Amino acid sequence: MHAVPLSLYIHLPWCIRKCPYCDFNSHATEQAAFPEQDYIAALIRDLDFDLPRIQGREIHSIFIGGGTPSLFSPQALQSLLEAILSRLTLVANAEITLEANPGTVEAARFEAYRQIGINRLSIGIQSFNDQMLQRLGRIHNAATAREAITIAQAAGFERINIDLMYGLPQQTQEQAMADLLQGIEAATTHLSWYQLTIEPNTVFYKHPPSVPEEELIWTMQQSGQHLLAVSGFQQYEISAYAKPEQQCRHNLNYWQFGDYLGLGAGAHGKLSDTNTDSITRYVRHRLPDRYMQLAGHAGVISESRMLTREDRVLEFMMNALRLTNGFEHRQFTERTGLSLDSILPAIEKATRKGWLQTQANRTRPTTSGLDFLNDLLQCFMLEPGAAVHSVSSQDRHADSLKL
Repeated sequence: MHAVPLSLYIHLPWCIRKCPYCDFNSHATEQAAFPEQDYIAALIRDLDFDLPRIQGREIHSIFIGGGTPSLFSPQALQSLLEAILSRLTLVANAEITLEANPGTVEAARFEAYRQIGINRLSIGIQSFNDQMLQRLGRIHNAATAREAITIAQAAGFERINIDLMYGLPQQTQEQAMADLLQGIEAATTHLSWYQLTIEPNTVFYKHPPSVPEEELIWTMQQSGQHLLAVSGFQQYEISAYAKPEQQCRHNLNYWQFGDYLGLGAGAHGKLSDTNTDSITRYVRHRLPDRYMQLAGHAGVISESRMLTREDRVLEFMMNALRLTNGFEHRQFTERTGLSLDSILPAIEKATRKGWLQTQANRTRPTTSGLDFLNDLLQCFMLEPGAAVHSVSSQDRHADSLKL
């Protein structure tokens, strides 16, 4: 197993309000009520605790997610980034992303965020329709959303992602396409466009809204993908679209089965050890108060498991086959430590079903394979028919990735 790229994920768990569809580890708070300085100090202790595990490795990207990270002041984030840079080496032009919600108070901070070294924003728009935003429980309106994008661009951010959803409560085809068209016209470099899904442990799960029929959702998806393509956005992952050379590097590292150190309440991580040929996944305590108490000590890890051979195969495929470009064969061996021969029968089976195609030492999903990804993944499971689940909530988090 070769050394793999390493990213850093930092979880800031507070929001002004918990959205009814959100299943991430987020906690509602008043903007002035959360312990900003204490939490930053805990993150630094947490980083120091894990430094021996990543000593000598460069960081390829940083993603600050939540929650609503833009609730944190530029001064607090500056002290965090300074602590990171004093302890770790970043590759040249490393991507540093901050998730933000389009509130006017937060948008006014965008210039300061840019000045402290954050070079990519991911803004949670979800819709440009006020009625849809109200149904989603969002605290902003369409005008505020458009203003946030404009302010971010004026602040010097050249790389901006906006999140948009379709299949919203009582949404029509025309409304879904109007949202997407406004997103395209905003002249950002990246769009995360994904279907609203009703997740367990959410308000929408307990009180399901009236969402469009599956046939209409399928029409939205097909029409939207065509609109994005003719507008210059290349689909490189199931729900991610980018202008040329503007793919999210941090997300790509997840999907290419790279390593990531996760810091913060409820953060997930994945680290490979080339000396022991092992891969470990772990989760930190999810409750912010408990996390701050334990940060800097082994007790901060609430769950840890070493991946078996079967885990490595399935988890690699769960990520790599989300990408329209699939994976290079050498990458499978380098990232999992396993021989390509171990998966050739599964690749051949999926190819016969029309879900995969292989050419020049690269295997990629077909359009049908992307549409029926869960069925495709069954080919790589020891027990056919077993349920396929997301690897972790963290893997779904970047730019609101959904499976």
